[in-house]
Amino acid sequence: MITVLVADDNPTVRATLRVLLQAQPGISVVGEAADGRQALALARRLRPQVTLLDHRMPVADGLSVVEDVAAHSAVLVLTGSAEIELIGPMLRGGARGYLVYGHFDPDDLVPAIRAVAAGQGWLTPAAASVATDALREAHARERAVEARVEGLRAVRRRYGLSEREREVVDLLCEGLSNGAIAERLGLSEKTVKNHLAHVFAKLDVASRAEAMVRWQGRG
Repeated sequence: MITVLVADDNPTVRATLRVLLQAQPGISVVGEAADGRQALALARRLRPQVTLLDHRMPVADGLSVVEDVAAHSAVLVLTGSAEIELIGPMLRGGARGYLVYGHFDPDDLVPAIRAVAAGQGWLTPAAASVATDALREAHARERAVEARVEGLRAVRRRYGLSEREREVVDLLCEGLSNGAIAERLGLSEKTVKNHLAHVFAKLDVASRAEAMVRWQGRG
């Protein structure tokens, strides 16, 4: 028997879900909550296998409690929003499924409940599409950053700085003074000045500001 907690601020929705689910073999609705705080309290007390969690609720919304509810119950989000700003945090917060009203048939609800109760995921096509697009965009951003970092490394290798000189100029780019660099690296301030003189020569610059700009790949 799969025990289910229904959390939605709309009493009509709660009643409809209860009637629909109680008619299904192997599923029992053990509680109802009208807000996020009640949902969390009931999840802690009843330990339902699945919690149907709405997002827009008074007192505490679904997003603010999803992580804590997910610690006691498999969360299946039922909401009208297909925004990535909600889908992503809900899934990262521990929700195993996400159904968007208007984008799934009533017949999909029971298989979704059984899936998340078994530890599987379940997304409506609308939610899956948004999540997939977000993952693609994130991957593209990561690749762009990786390409820029690798390009910067290639440029830096061209200057031929020693490992110690790279350490000195990296700290210079953090805004540290010669004295602070010396303290950080366990060197004398005079040694730091000598390293910087070599750095300036290799980078073909005449000032600390120019060295920072060139070493950071901005000129």
